[in-house]
Amino acid sequence: MKFEDFKIVATASQVPERVVDNHELSTMMDTSDEWIVKRTGIKRRHIAVTETTSSLCTSVAQQLLAQSELQPDDIDLIVVATMSPDYLTPSTSATVQGNIGATKAMAFDIDAACSGFVYGLKLIRQMLMADHKKNAILIGGETLSKLLDWSDRSTAVLFGDGAGGVLVTNETTADGSYLADSMTTLGSLGGYLTAGKTGQPSPFSSDHQPFKPFFKMNGRRVYQFAVKNVPDSINHALSVAKLAPTDVDHYVLHQANVRIVERIADELELPMTKFPVNIGEFGNTAAASEPILLDQLVKHNIIKRGDTIALSGFGGGLTVGTMLLTY
Repeated sequence: MKFEDFKIVATASQVPERVVDNHELSTMMDTSDEWIVKRTGIKRRHIAVTETTSSLCTSVAQQLLAQSELQPDDIDLIVVATMSPDYLTPSTSATVQGNIGATKAMAFDIDAACSGFVYGLKLIRQMLMADHKKNAILIGGETLSKLLDWSDRSTAVLFGDGAGGVLVTNETTADGSYLADSMTTLGSLGGYLTAGKTGQPSPFSSDHQPFKPFFKMNGRRVYQFAVKNVPDSINHALSVAKLAPTDVDHYVLHQANVRIVERIADELELPMTKFPVNIGEFGNTAAASEPILLDQLVKHNIIKRGDTIALSGFGGGLTVGTMLLTY
């Protein structure tokens, strides 16, 4: 099998029905639409009420099957990237596998926070190469609203819920190809962005402080990390692929903050027209943000077969990852 035999066959996304705009948030905390938009570019977000991470991911998987005209038994591998699963076990991917009846598929989750989707693409590509599997589903899915302190405007205004994914094959007849990637983890900086601490205090411990699962973030440090390390990651992948920044048609970046995307575009000396954004509608959906945006671009015929795309995620860990593909 050739390295380039790694193709995206279909894209799909699903978001909760409930929409919460900035004006509604201003009735819950000391904030305003102007304050949020100026600092983040976010106008509204979708919040899970009856939906779960697994239900959103299941809908994505069902859409991918329908678009590709494959049967559940045709799927060999299911990976879900999430930092907000329904349970620690069973995995979200196992639930999805059972829901769609993909009885032949191996399934597991990965957690690389906002880089999870790109990390998942690298993992799936390597497994397709090593195991000669044919069809894999990768989904980034999150219900981050359950990890928010809704009285903390520094984090509560940023995040939303949703899922997006791709069906990937290594069949040589499919369109598209892998070009290069660059993945970096800076674990020493992980304390700047934390969420989801689990468990209860041990009865054998003298520390009886309750565990708090809510997001805690040093926004300045995370911003500085992103505007330095994301351009470095993209440039490294470009150098491996022997491409110039201008050779990429679309930069599909993690939607954390529109100001971060603008700074990355400036660092690469590229126009914002190459950097589509949808953060105004969805907020930061962590591992779901890139596949949701990718699906929108494909559905609106903005990304076409043969286009060169750069997918880049960054965030908790702290992590950053970039993959270059021909769609």
